[in-house]
Amino acid sequence: MKEKKRTLGLYVHIPFCVRKCNYCDFLSFSATEEVKEQYVQALCDEITSFSHVKNVDFEVATIFFGGGTPSVLKGEQMERIMKAIRQAFPVKADAEITIEMNPGTVTKEKLETYYKIGINRLSIGLQTTDDERLKVLGRIHTYEQFLHNYQWAREVGFQNISVDLMSALPKEDLASYQKDIERILALQPEHISSYSLIIEEGTPFYNNDEILDHLPEEEEDRAMYELTRQLLQKEGYHRYEISNYAKEGKESRHNSVYWTGGEYLGLGLGASSYLRSDHRYVGDKEKEEVYAYRFKNVSSMKEYLENPVTVCEQREEWTEITKKDAMEEFMYLGLRMRKGISEKEFFEKFKEPLEDIYGEVLLKFHSMNLLAWNGEKGERQIYLTAQGIDVSNAILCEFLLS
Repeated sequence: MKEKKRTLGLYVHIPFCVRKCNYCDFLSFSATEEVKEQYVQALCDEITSFSHVKNVDFEVATIFFGGGTPSVLKGEQMERIMKAIRQAFPVKADAEITIEMNPGTVTKEKLETYYKIGINRLSIGLQTTDDERLKVLGRIHTYEQFLHNYQWAREVGFQNISVDLMSALPKEDLASYQKDIERILALQPEHISSYSLIIEEGTPFYNNDEILDHLPEEEEDRAMYELTRQLLQKEGYHRYEISNYAKEGKESRHNSVYWTGGEYLGLGLGASSYLRSDHRYVGDKEKEEVYAYRFKNVSSMKEYLENPVTVCEQREEWTEITKKDAMEEFMYLGLRMRKGISEKEFFEKFKEPLEDIYGEVLLKFHSMNLLAWNGEKGERQIYLTAQGIDVSNAILCEFLLS
């Protein structure tokens, strides 16, 4: 019997944006058209360096263009990148291919190019429907521009669109946030990601007392979180991960790779990868006691553009993931998902029964009605209850092994 191929997710980083948002701490910046073109060529060179291992024991099931704002690139540049990927990697016919885009950076013609080259999922960074709050966040677009972009996407033929929504914004209250949700629900996107604003160190918001003084209180933030769940579930969106809601069958397959401990390869500036130690893309680093490696590409644009690229160059911050580390990640990432984790999959991955490793902590939270399961022992699906999700951070910490 032919062995089933392992699946791989590709993450492609496009670090450019028109202007960095006031809350953003990602590796992103504005750049000239010349630098963008140099980067696209370097990225294609990196991708092409994998060509000699195309016929291997895995296939690419998801591709995600993140940033930055990938949609600032020209349509022709995205076309070249996708061509390089298809030539270098064995991409599944039904692969989910997502591009992050911001309103105000696309035309209908650009969306038509995306559709033509096989991109089949859009992730639109709206954040809020209120133009004044968009300005405070440092966004470059208006709600009206978002609506135009969304309508163009539907006219082009996109049937899988995700919208990002942010809560607990400065001077926002429950009523104004409810208006945001209702406006988005009226459009019926297939997927909605809903996050509370987090003030990160090093961002313009971090030391801005005027902003900090106008953030909603914790109780109101909590009420927004609960309102999101109620309104979205009423409209047929199920929460498959703590901050993510989808119509049936429209869950983000690529993000699920991260949450389920799947393997992914990062391409481009500062892109991170997670590969099992026996994967040929980790080069000669295989060690019997190491379960997997986490590493990233260089974060210096100068270094990325100037150095020749091969499969195992341009990588830094190698971290050895032991089996214990991988078990922990399997649990505290997997339990973020509404369906939870599979006892059978745990055994297949680690060759040890879940009960032997986490029996006590499972029973503890089950007795508190924070954790539930279904199925026979050894085959159970284990997941957080609604009450468990509400205190998930405290629960997930206890799956760290001493």
